[in-house]
Amino acid sequence: MPLEIESPQDTPFLKKNSINCDGKRLNLDEPAIMGILNVTPDSFFDGGQYLSEESIIDRVNSMEYDGAAIIDIGGYSSRPKAIDIPEEEELKRVLPVIKLIKSNFPGMIISIDTFRSKVAEQCIEAGAGIVNDISGGTIDNNMFPCIAALKGPYILMHIKGTPQNMQDNPVYTDVNAEVTEYFTKKIEQLDRLGITDNIILDPGFGFGKTVEHNFKLLHHFDAFKSFGFPLLAGFSRKSMINKVLNTSPDEALNGTTV
Repeated sequence: MPLEIESPQDTPFLKKNSINCDGKRLNLDEPAIMGILNVTPDSFFDGGQYLSEESIIDRVNSMEYDGAAIIDIGGYSSRPKAIDIPEEEELKRVLPVIKLIKSNFPGMIISIDTFRSKVAEQCIEAGAGIVNDISGGTIDNNMFPCIAALKGPYILMHIKGTPQNMQDNPVYTDVNAEVTEYFTKKIEQLDRLGITDNIILDPGFGFGKTVEHNFKLLHHFDAFKSFGFPLLAGFSRKSMINKVLNTSPDEALNGTTV
């Protein structure tokens, strides 16, 4: 019996089963793994570990061996209460790393984790294929026009507040409904700019949410498929795992895997 669909948002199927990232096709017929490479001194798990060329190459090689299809590079720590750094410092951290990975791992898709349009633009020019914006365009008003001009894949994440204040007593009437409404409005904004595909949705586990909010979103996760875009789930070693299991980030691999 055929599936009856009342409107486009009722369909559980993706608009596209692959996306183009800097000339590379990312197949989304099955889950893809994103490896995280923080080139910051203060990230909550691996801050300061990957600041030399040798350590970066070793880490990317290890993540590629473990199945990573994307390497996400972050030069601005988005942990709660993170220190704000200038745009120039963020670029100084990430641009050489993008060029290093591109030259040593030419087949790897690179994602740049930034909420700044100028950083996004320069990183795409340097070889990154995806912009991963934790702010959903709420911090830099030029981010959406920048994405429209770049015409590349964009990860649209939900956040409540900024990294500096997002965990200061976040309150929702209904976290699932509010994140859904947020995505609806943001997708409409992107659509008006001509960005109708190559969007990836991320509900933002840990970004302005309590442990209870995070698990409500996790239980609701499949419902976000109704938008027709790929979904990203980023909860590796985060507090939603550690606070439940009473572990530290270093000990959270099993919890993350589950």
